[in-house]
Amino acid sequence: MSKYSTDCPPGLEHLLEVDRLLIHQQLEILEVVFGHETENKYEVKNKIGQQIYFATEKSNFCCKIICGSRRAFEIHLMDNMGTEVICMKRTLRCQSCWCPCCLQKLEVQAPPGEPIGYVIQKWHPCLPKFVIQDKNKVAILKVRGPCCLSSCGQPIKFKIQGFDASKTIGKITKNWSGIFTEAFTDIDNFEIDFPMVLDVRIKTALLGLCFLIDYMYFETTP
Repeated sequence: MSKYSTDCPPGLEHLLEVDRLLIHQQLEILEVVFGHETENKYEVKNKIGQQIYFATEKSNFCCKIICGSRRAFEIHLMDNMGTEVICMKRTLRCQSCWCPCCLQKLEVQAPPGEPIGYVIQKWHPCLPKFVIQDKNKVAILKVRGPCCLSSCGQPIKFKIQGFDASKTIGKITKNWSGIFTEAFTDIDNFEIDFPMVLDVRIKTALLGLCFLIDYMYFETTP
């Protein structure tokens, strides 16, 4: 754990004593009624259900219509005082498992404008695989999902592992939201579990990965 630091960017102090985050996507009525992608909104809570951030997507309308869940976006996270403390940026890149180049990438900034980490998709023909990098683009963690992403009423787990060891140190879990919600909406609920001593920057990057996983695998794509 020598790569972890104790200093904390403003706004990330809420993550210092946290080892689990709950992420709840908000219902968008227009998306349900008209069937078109709208800008996503999420509540981010600690494990006892206290909200610590509210996340809103900003993206181009035409890009949403044409690209659907593959669209480029920015996600802005505000604390409970309404101050933006985190910005996450996804550019328009390839999402096909058959294309090993130009795969998904997410930049995490805290405060906005100052990169603190990156999420990088790694090519694999079957498995969802990602690497979490620090601000210097040094690989810190790797994350691997299952081959089958159909839940059938069961949680879907993405394992978080140390980059220089195969030991699992946490997980990102997509929870079952009920048959009606799963069938007729894009609303998703996630949990992220990680060591409490993990650098808050890496915790924030894992939160960014959770958002990216939602768009890549659990949003409706035209």
